[in-house]
Amino acid sequence: MGRSRVTGVDEDVVGRIVVVGTGLIGTSIALAMRERGAEVLLTDRDAAALALAVELGAGTALPGGASAEPADLAVLAVPPAAVAVTLLDAQKRGLATAYTDVASVKALPLAQAAELGCDLSTFVAGHPLAGSERSGPGAARPDLFLGRPWALCATPEAAPEAVAAVTALVKACGAMPVEVDAAEHDRAVALVSHGPHVVSAAVAARLTGADDVALGLSGQGVRDVTRIAASDPRLWIGILSANAEPVADVLEAVATDLAVAASLLRDGSEGASAHVADLLLRGNAGRSRIPGKHGGGQSAYATVQVVIPDRPGELAMIFQAAGVAGVNIEDVTIEHSPGRPLGVLELAVVPEAAERLATELRSRGWSVPGR
Repeated sequence: MGRSRVTGVDEDVVGRIVVVGTGLIGTSIALAMRERGAEVLLTDRDAAALALAVELGAGTALPGGASAEPADLAVLAVPPAAVAVTLLDAQKRGLATAYTDVASVKALPLAQAAELGCDLSTFVAGHPLAGSERSGPGAARPDLFLGRPWALCATPEAAPEAVAAVTALVKACGAMPVEVDAAEHDRAVALVSHGPHVVSAAVAARLTGADDVALGLSGQGVRDVTRIAASDPRLWIGILSANAEPVADVLEAVATDLAVAASLLRDGSEGASAHVADLLLRGNAGRSRIPGKHGGGQSAYATVQVVIPDRPGELAMIFQAAGVAGVNIEDVTIEHSPGRPLGVLELAVVPEAAERLATELRSRGWSVPGR
């Protein structure tokens, strides 16, 4: 997002919001705002999802589908294809004085809203770059957006008051508001989200015909690559259809790289291997450009491996030991050992703290190989 910028406005927290749609994102926003003391009203066509969100403490059901007086902000947590019609309906009912959405595609819903005659002066299109392969209110959590970018695609018609209200919501959820043009947003998420999802699904689809031997050899690599393939296909077909052309561009470029690599591998010559190595090196270079913790460049961390038994409280004790040693754990992964009640915990720490953490863990009886 070359022309995007992080906003620096410091607004008051929105006091009263309506959340339309109680899935993962809508319920997570509601939970986050409830923690900030906001009054939250919820509505959803799915009565079971609404009831669960209410039971989880995300807010109260919107009486009769209408509010006695307009809320400060209405959040439309619906799929891309439903944003425009939902916005028009909400504005006709006078649900709020300002509106936003959370769909992961921006240009098409905005165009559809304009065609329907929605009041774009009160609407600021938004997209929190956070989520999970799990869906529904049961997967929601109030800290889902902490430190995450949240794209805001305000049109020229958007009133400053509407932009301020939506920015306040984003900051109250702990996210970083980023202003970006809608078309640029869609090209960007095609590259960093939508395209990778299809690639992950394509790799995971190869496993449907895998035999028990192959599945038994599954390691962390295939788990990492296919994790997001577990997401709801119904949700994703709507996202991909709404952002079809940018996603197709990404997939065609990936497919070309893969087709060339396949051809070269079949060739088997020394020169062919060098060309495949070029793709792997470009992969290294691209991976290194992904922002690290707190944004900016990726930090070089050391990895401390710990063999842990699969029993209650083990992780908590390891994290406690790290605290005693004065070591901050920057990241953590677990490599499970198939068929055995243990795994390998990998703790990413700053290099100068690695030996201190390893010594502390060994003193408490854990096996820390390689150091």
